[in-house]
Amino acid sequence: MSAPETFSAPRVDRRTAIKWMMTAAASAALLDDVAFGARAKPTAVAATGSYGTDPDLLKGYKPGDLWPLSFTPEQRQTAAALCDTIIPADGKSPAASQLGVVDFIDEWISAPYEGHDQDRQIILDGLAWIEAESTQRFQNSFPNLVPRQKTNLCEDICLVAKAKPEFKTAAQFFKRFRDLTAGGFYTTPEGMKDIGYTGNVATTTYEGPSDEVLKKLGVI
Repeated sequence: MSAPETFSAPRVDRRTAIKWMMTAAASAALLDDVAFGARAKPTAVAATGSYGTDPDLLKGYKPGDLWPLSFTPEQRQTAAALCDTIIPADGKSPAASQLGVVDFIDEWISAPYEGHDQDRQIILDGLAWIEAESTQRFQNSFPNLVPRQKTNLCEDICLVAKAKPEFKTAAQFFKRFRDLTAGGFYTTPEGMKDIGYTGNVATTTYEGPSDEVLKKLGVI
């Protein structure tokens, strides 16, 4: 049996993570619009309590500024392990957690925007389920499971339509977590490169107008 993996998800600068989260909300076409973007409103939504309005993205922020983050250190470890089970490292790109996707998800579920509170409950309850199920099946925490055990657990909840009745709620969580993981990963430069997206990059070399055109213009 192979040794358990060790997860040390690097932290992303808070301002970067917030900008990333808001950009993804504005780019909801990347994912299922019902599951990801339809409920999220990246423009200012009236916030309750002391959260305030949209952040000033020219400023730097630390954990705890603006709005409280949701993940405990233990939840962050579980989320990192699950991110990397969904999008592991391969020959083209690093694993999702190594690109800061955990910070993206934490900002998303913590932000005081319409619908994000629902995601917060789904994600936190789901991470608790993952830990409880890991302990019951394998007598170990999810981040400390070997890859085969992680896959075994996730196979029971990876498709809502095919999940057994006792796994339906967990499957809804997994679908949402997978959407957020993909939304975060594929809006990074590494993720875009992974799917072959080149963006605003010239694919041919322009050598200027032909001599015939220049003659007509009287240039030569």
